[in-house]
Amino acid sequence: MARAGRRPGQTETREQILAAARAQFAELGYDGATIRGIAAKASVNPALVHHFFGTKERVFLAALELPLDPAVIVPALVEGPRAQFGERVVRLFLTVWGDPQTRAPFLAMMRTITTNEQAARMLKQFLERQVLARVAAGLGVSPLRVAAAASHMVGLALFRYVVQVEPLASADVEEMVATVAPIIQAYVDETA
Repeated sequence: MARAGRRPGQTETREQILAAARAQFAELGYDGATIRGIAAKASVNPALVHHFFGTKERVFLAALELPLDPAVIVPALVEGPRAQFGERVVRLFLTVWGDPQTRAPFLAMMRTITTNEQAARMLKQFLERQVLARVAAGLGVSPLRVAAAASHMVGLALFRYVVQVEPLASADVEEMVATVAPIIQAYVDETA
């Protein structure tokens, strides 16, 4: 059993917890990893994991170095006029991908999940439960429609920021919002 309290002297406790979390998520996936398991692997008390990160979702975000927190992003997407959902999604997506500091972790993640089955499984579980299901519930639409809209946005990111296909790569953000938002909106507005 892990000792309670702070370790004596200078430590890299946070980094050890993140290393343990990466190992747990890689081995067990997002669903299988637990705060207790991560704490045991890092030889710390689970309370210390909670102290540094709060929830399993936040440990996952920190372990993968994702710059967006679903607890912040999902409400920003589903709150507000439903008729402007597509605009909010496209504008947020292009803003995040357009910033080199936030783009770098997403590019690394995209490259990793296309070549590493464990990483793809972890991200899939996380996205399904923490993002897509929450957005679908918040909008009252099927998860299939939200996943289809998300896949559209990932394709846009691939063409615009990775492959840099013109004229997508150099198009103005507002022009892209005007072009793509109606399509994203149609995913959530369709009832059939």
